[in-house]
Amino acid sequence: MFAISDLSVDHDGRRVLDLPDLTLGGAPLTAILGHNGSGKSTLLACLARQRRPDRGRVALDGHPLDAYRQRDLARAVAYLPQRLPPVAGLTVRELVRLGRFPWRGALGRWRAADHDAVARGLAETGADRLADQLADDTSGGERQRAWIAMLLAQDAPVLLLDEPTSALDLRHAEEVMSLLRRLSRAGRRVVVVLHDINLAARHADRIVALEGGRVAFDGGPGAFLDRAVLRRLTGVEMDLLSRPAPHPAHAVIA
Repeated sequence: MFAISDLSVDHDGRRVLDLPDLTLGGAPLTAILGHNGSGKSTLLACLARQRRPDRGRVALDGHPLDAYRQRDLARAVAYLPQRLPPVAGLTVRELVRLGRFPWRGALGRWRAADHDAVARGLAETGADRLADQLADDTSGGERQRAWIAMLLAQDAPVLLLDEPTSALDLRHAEEVMSLLRRLSRAGRRVVVVLHDINLAARHADRIVALEGGRVAFDGGPGAFLDRAVLRRLTGVEMDLLSRPAPHPAHAVIA
């Protein structure tokens, strides 16, 4: 679990993140929401140690994040950034194999555990049928599955994903979130940045909304799907359409 205390990040003279006290990673699947510029991606980058805070402290399982060796941190936390780099010439299988780097290094021998982790990552994400295709030639939804398979091959118990559904159509976005929910139920701790409030309400156990770098909401989907809460967070009037149990209500602009 991440424990954040007195964390602040400045950019161009502006405070983009200001979190006195926050814990993340306790719930199976936590969604982080907020307007553009609210600090969502900055927060995730701090948790992945891709961004150093200007002040404050982040601890993972009781140990300061800065105290982790890079390999040990990669064995504990797998991070998928918002902008995925091109992987020209790599098949999906070769991309997924990169997830084993924290365990075997660049020149280490491949062992049975490495091959098994790659096979599990491909199978759990449904990317095994794509294994021999070039990763950059797959569709958006398929590509996200391939990258998530790489995260699974990394065998880290915590997954951090920055807007993995932002470039996907509705069907593929739902498939990716359903996959992340299944993984969270299988024992992984998932923290995902999203824009879509309905995806968050359908799949997350906990929702944290940021506004101006501060926590504006922290609770479950039931408390989040409230007209007053949504109006305060989105700035627009929202209606809630009832759906058959156990599905949550669907939020639409009034």
